[in-house]
Amino acid sequence: MSRFFYPLVDNPYRKKDIKKAIGVLKSFKITSGIKTINFENSFKKKLKVNNALMVNSGSSANLLALQCLINPYRKKRLKKGDEILIPSLCWSTSLWPIIQSGLKPKFVDVEKHTLNIDLKDLKSKITKKTRGILIVHVLGNSTNMSELIRIKKKHNLYLIEDTCESLGTKFRNKYLGSFGEFSSFSFYSSHQISSGEGGMICCKNQEDFEILKALRAHGWSRGLKNEQKISRKNKHLDKRFIFYNSGFNLRSTDIAASIGLSQFKDLDKFIKIRNLNRRKIINELNKSKVKKKIDIIKENNGVKASWFGIPIVLSNKINKKLFIKKIEKNGVETRPIISGNFLNQPSIKKYNLKTNSKMKNADYINDYGFFIGLPTKPISSLIIKKLVRAFEQSV
Repeated sequence: MSRFFYPLVDNPYRKKDIKKAIGVLKSFKITSGIKTINFENSFKKKLKVNNALMVNSGSSANLLALQCLINPYRKKRLKKGDEILIPSLCWSTSLWPIIQSGLKPKFVDVEKHTLNIDLKDLKSKITKKTRGILIVHVLGNSTNMSELIRIKKKHNLYLIEDTCESLGTKFRNKYLGSFGEFSSFSFYSSHQISSGEGGMICCKNQEDFEILKALRAHGWSRGLKNEQKISRKNKHLDKRFIFYNSGFNLRSTDIAASIGLSQFKDLDKFIKIRNLNRRKIINELNKSKVKKKIDIIKENNGVKASWFGIPIVLSNKINKKLFIKKIEKNGVETRPIISGNFLNQPSIKKYNLKTNSKMKNADYINDYGFFIGLPTKPISSLIIKKLVRAFEQSV
């Protein structure tokens, strides 16, 4: 039994989700197939993106985006050492695909009040070597996408949106993940929808989509638009086993796709419940004695958020380590905002990625920020009262 009465994530699955998975198991067609295709089609239709491809995780989606940008089949591709701007408040697998693709990450600070990339700092970091921006939409919030797109166009940069924490969020009535050349999504158990494990990569143009399909599945020509043409050019090979490109095996399964699609159909309902839960919790916290000791992150201007959790920043007079120790002892599970300032992680030093540029705001969030979970099921007033009491006993 969990020691937390308020965990980061409760069981996100419903009987009807599991029933869909059982149906796939009973069909004996478990690997990536028609259920995966159905999920991809529903996803791109709702988010109004040109192409969507299901993969085994959001991390794999980030990897494929960067690998596509350097792929020799791409007419305009990035070269070794080209710079990609990335917020220092990020996840491990937002960053490492840049390095694994032979590119150079350049870290940018974030805004304290939104947790998202600081566009002023971003503009100051652009050089002649800058070729792209990988942004992370943090916990359902986003930066000013209109301004970001203006910067992107002015400097002719690629944009990759890590939307793993923000499925369903809109900026000025347009879904996050539909702005850039590429976008990634995650369906891990704590996210807005879950398929257990799984993710989606979306892209704007067909050329990239064909590269992504090959990269996802061993570099195979199987299922590509020009499969027949490739086969004719390689008559000496078994047409069933032509390896047209480099590749990985990042496919998902129809089991995960069936659960994911079942949940995706109720995404709007889930967002509504999460946002209602959030409002109730914040209203009660604002009535309590902790009101002046915490700052709850709000939606940025123009954002209609699909909240992942409730991000909170403590007053700088409060010892965060002591607070976290107390509140977890009182039954509330917490975690850092993403991974904190990633520049503080030991792997940065090991791979010699340190920067002289100061990340003042990312450090502040690292030292005073955390978040608590946000259930997809309605939360009772009793639990909210216990949650507020736990805060009051911990500050």
